[in-house]
Amino acid sequence: MQAPQRSAAGGRETLREARREYFIRNRFGDDGGYASKWAEFALGPIPIPFPNTRERVRALRFHDLHHVLTGYGTDVAGESQISAWELGSHCRDMAAAWVLNLGGLGLGLAVAPRVCWRAFVRGQSSQNLYTRPFDDALLDTPVEEARRALGLAPEQDHAATLRTRALFVLACLAGTLIAVAGLAVFLPLALLAAVPLNLAARKRTQQT
Repeated sequence: MQAPQRSAAGGRETLREARREYFIRNRFGDDGGYASKWAEFALGPIPIPFPNTRERVRALRFHDLHHVLTGYGTDVAGESQISAWELGSHCRDMAAAWVLNLGGLGLGLAVAPRVCWRAFVRGQSSQNLYTRPFDDALLDTPVEEARRALGLAPEQDHAATLRTRALFVLACLAGTLIAVAGLAVFLPLALLAAVPLNLAARKRTQQT
């Protein structure tokens, strides 16, 4: 497996600057979508909407910085990897992060189980930003300095302990249950919403 692609961040580029590039590259808007009422997860061609709660936004501000620091992408495999990494490095009191990451791991087991395992092991050997206050001091930290502080070495440098293996199995079980439950609730809603959304899009196209 290829090592995760890091962002262009490096040298003295700050987390704030690297996050801005990340937003632009992924077309997330100027604020990363934090102010939106709804978020969306794309399961292949099917967009699955879910409420963008205050707790989700609280976790998402750190989650986006974790993407910058780890180099994991925003496709299904990349989101599965960062879900596994955040679980491995512990989500602290971020309730939304626990739920969404377990669900992300559950989906990831179906498409990229090995990379999820490697990311989880990497998380067990490093720290994340969930213990830090989200403030200007954090955003103005140089990217490479933040990586060193969190112990973000390449994945292949880590060995898995028996404890890590046991925790991963438990996370996989919980993640599978959450992923199945989430799909059972939101996938039918997404399919029902697809018809009026397609009709509205077709109407706009005819009017232009």
